[in-house]
Amino acid sequence: MRLRLTQPARTTAVAATALLALTLGVLPAQAADTAGTARTTAAARHTPALDREALRASLDAFRDAGMFGAFTSVRSGAESWRGATGLADTATGRPMAPGLEHRIGSISKSFTAVAVLQQVERGRIDLDAPVGRYLPGLVTGERGAKVTVRMLLNHTSGIGDYVLPAFPGILEDPGATLDRNRLRHIEPEELARLGLAAPPAQERGRFSYSNTNYILAGLLLEKVTGQDPEAYITRHVIRPAGLRHTYYPSSPSLKGPHARMYESFFGLIDPPRDYSTYDMSWAGTAGAMVSTTDDLNTFYRKLLGGRLIGKAALREMKTTVPGYDTAPGEEALMRYGLGIYTLRMPSGGWYWGHDGAVFGAGTWSLATEDGRRQVSLAYNLMKYQRFDEQGQQLPDPITPAMYAYVDGALSGAPAPAGLRSSAPAPAAPPLVDRLPVR
Repeated sequence: MRLRLTQPARTTAVAATALLALTLGVLPAQAADTAGTARTTAAARHTPALDREALRASLDAFRDAGMFGAFTSVRSGAESWRGATGLADTATGRPMAPGLEHRIGSISKSFTAVAVLQQVERGRIDLDAPVGRYLPGLVTGERGAKVTVRMLLNHTSGIGDYVLPAFPGILEDPGATLDRNRLRHIEPEELARLGLAAPPAQERGRFSYSNTNYILAGLLLEKVTGQDPEAYITRHVIRPAGLRHTYYPSSPSLKGPHARMYESFFGLIDPPRDYSTYDMSWAGTAGAMVSTTDDLNTFYRKLLGGRLIGKAALREMKTTVPGYDTAPGEEALMRYGLGIYTLRMPSGGWYWGHDGAVFGAGTWSLATEDGRRQVSLAYNLMKYQRFDEQGQQLPDPITPAMYAYVDGALSGAPAPAGLRSSAPAPAAPPLVDRLPVR
């Protein structure tokens, strides 16, 4: 049954929950959590050779399941493979191609966290200092005194998310709302105030994904460096990593070749509409970046290899909290660190990385702990999921096909027919970006 966002309050609440879970990006409870940062898996102890034919078949199965188009980069030691499937433009029939630029949503948070940790290494930021010390006029009162920098970066601050209040009317008429705001510019201070005024999803100290945390982290970075945070991250993270196609967009359009990016909004925008041209000031240091799958593999390989921050800072980054609530005695499948998470895939391996989801564009980048085996995947149909009126996600073929591809690319055994393990397919795709910005 299609979710009807125009029905009474109960249905609107269902829609809000679904949207918050599928924007900007972060894995839902069904698909996340690891047992600890020191865990070593078989997948991390050896690096299987790439099976290009199996990767191709598994990627095509993702398309056949209903995804418009996708492209990817896979690394295994010195080997690499790039692939693409489906359509970059459904109107013209232009095929998807490897190496395109793509909006990466909340994967931007990993870059922001690295920049903050660089300032921690320089002694300008204390991870366990209250945020009010650095932003006294913005984060005030009890929150200013008790929310720490670490809590911003690992989403335990208890601060609400700004995305719904930044897009009033999005639950009632998402297409009109997104169209109306396509060229709207929003300052980060406004986003922060909207988030600080929003009701928290969880009490302070418990994981609750909020994009406001990373807008505040950007403002904190600006305060201590005296530089625009996006410019600082470009100079001190993107360039030192050697990334050639990663940037914050200076206009609503992407600079280089890219696919059109289609938003379905759980079936309420029908047919799905292209939002590849959009003012991304609403995402900022929480999710505005553009990159390629090759660049993302390079970034996480250098990060996990200790080439962007030192050992002590990387250890802090990989100190995690359970992502989402679990039943008593259950192990979390995802644990969130500082701008990066560790995730158990259905076949049993544990991997590090992040995902991202903005209007029309989804991205996922994971690696073994040593960075030798990696996959990055970009795709161009978002919020294809459907929910019943109780807010339960209905089965869909796209999500398990995506997990099968990513899991197989990392484990060395792609399975185009579906998930290889007996574990049930996750209920939703990996999205740390919990709203229009996953």
